[in-house]
Amino acid sequence: MFRTRFAPSPTGYMHIGNLRTALYAYLLAKKHQGVFILRIEDTDQSRNVPAALAAIYHGLALAGIAYDEGPDKDGGKGPYVQSQRLPIYQKYAQELIAERAAYYCFCQKDDKPETEDQPVHPDVTRDPCRLLTEAEVQARFAQGLTPVVRQRIPEGGSTSFVDHVYGKITIENAQLDDQVLLKSDGFPTYNFANVVDDHLMEITHVIRGQEYLSSTPKYNLLYQAFGWQIPEYIHLPLILREDGAKLSKRAGDPSFEDLVKMGYLPEAIVNYVALLGWSPGNDREFFTMRDLIEAFDMDRIGKSSAAFSMDKLTWLNGEHIRAMEPDAFHQAASSYYSANCEHDAQKISRLIQIRVEKLTDIPSMIHFLSELPEYSVELFENQKSKATLASSAEVLQTVIPLLAKLEEWDNESLFAALKDFAAAHGYKTGTVMWPIRTALSGLPASPGGATELADLLGKEQTLRRLKIGLEKLES
Repeated sequence: MFRTRFAPSPTGYMHIGNLRTALYAYLLAKKHQGVFILRIEDTDQSRNVPAALAAIYHGLALAGIAYDEGPDKDGGKGPYVQSQRLPIYQKYAQELIAERAAYYCFCQKDDKPETEDQPVHPDVTRDPCRLLTEAEVQARFAQGLTPVVRQRIPEGGSTSFVDHVYGKITIENAQLDDQVLLKSDGFPTYNFANVVDDHLMEITHVIRGQEYLSSTPKYNLLYQAFGWQIPEYIHLPLILREDGAKLSKRAGDPSFEDLVKMGYLPEAIVNYVALLGWSPGNDREFFTMRDLIEAFDMDRIGKSSAAFSMDKLTWLNGEHIRAMEPDAFHQAASSYYSANCEHDAQKISRLIQIRVEKLTDIPSMIHFLSELPEYSVELFENQKSKATLASSAEVLQTVIPLLAKLEEWDNESLFAALKDFAAAHGYKTGTVMWPIRTALSGLPASPGGATELADLLGKEQTLRRLKIGLEKLES
């Protein structure tokens, strides 16, 4: 059975790279009727952010990524929070020391964990403490010194492994540092805890960023020291900005939740993120989560870095909005309507759904409904509609009394009346509709045509705005 995991550190909001890792791990497990696990890697206590844990749960729920096992879903492999597993790590560290695959280090120069940003020690040197005899170790304990536990990397040779994306990778052992496994406070480093936990939780496929490729040989040496089976590795290419720089929150790049606040649908973001490194093998771009589960194939994850395009995300978001059920769109859109909106909200939703790219576009798109903006009389001219200032004035002069007498006030009745009016007076339909739409919206473009806006605004407001437009044309 496939067993995958998402193991975030509670250090901030879910960034796009985190989301992709979680998504691919989820898709791979679900594609093969496997198990997807959430594990919280909080061993670096100094970097933990109190609100970040809640953000992880919220982000996964928002994305529609449901885990089968986790801190609140015990599958028999817990605890699923690393800070609750300290005795486990200490036990296995002692096993490594007994097998001379690790050693106590009493030096003070590097008593710190390797972090996600710096997973590999920059200056590979062998620590002198690896040469200490048992008597020397006990003497230092007697002095009250508190050591770290370091991995004992073999002096010579090389370590190889096969990655599902990048193929066979070989690294000389001389390039690997004796990384810290247990810190002096008893907490494990990520590099140790992830190996122990992946084994005990029976993880079959490890999905993570390519920055961990160079550290993977050290993990494999740990697996070998314990005599454990090594999981399959799937390292993902970088996600870059369009200018080629790495995505970074510090550089202003939005997190997953930032994008949702910017008006993007979670399902559209998930759809787009899935395509950042993976291809379905055809030109298809629109996917629901169910579609992604059916289509996902880890063999189609590429090596090349992916460029994150806000324009592409915006386009795809618009496609998802247009694919929504009308009631679902109305529910999502209505929170963007003014609390004192006097117009039929359901009608507004039906009118704008095909035109909205981001939900946050809605207020500016419909603001004219509550207040007619100031506009230039030149808007009444439109070459395509054959509308001139003179023809627009003539149309409004005749249409206003016609509409004032109209008893049925709905889109269908209005359209029929104005179409008949155009035919009777020898106008093209567009020549009639353009000045009416302009007078009702005061905008060069509006979410809906003349009769749709008139229906929405109501008879009284429509006639008032048409008279204002006529006054502009006659002044």
